[in-house]
Amino acid sequence: MEKRELYTVENDKIVRKKRFCPRCGPGVFLAEHNDRYTCGKCGYTEFKKKK
Repeated sequence: MEKRELYTVENDKIVRKKRFCPRCGPGVFLAEHNDRYTCGKCGYTEFKKKK
């Protein structure tokens, strides 16, 4: 995935499309899987809630 795919520009402001890792901080995105979000740097995992 390229950096330009992670951001959009709306009303002259940059908007992030992906979530950041709460442990690593801004700049480290969480990978989105079918049932969870994971950080490739520290291994943090958040499971998605089933609807």
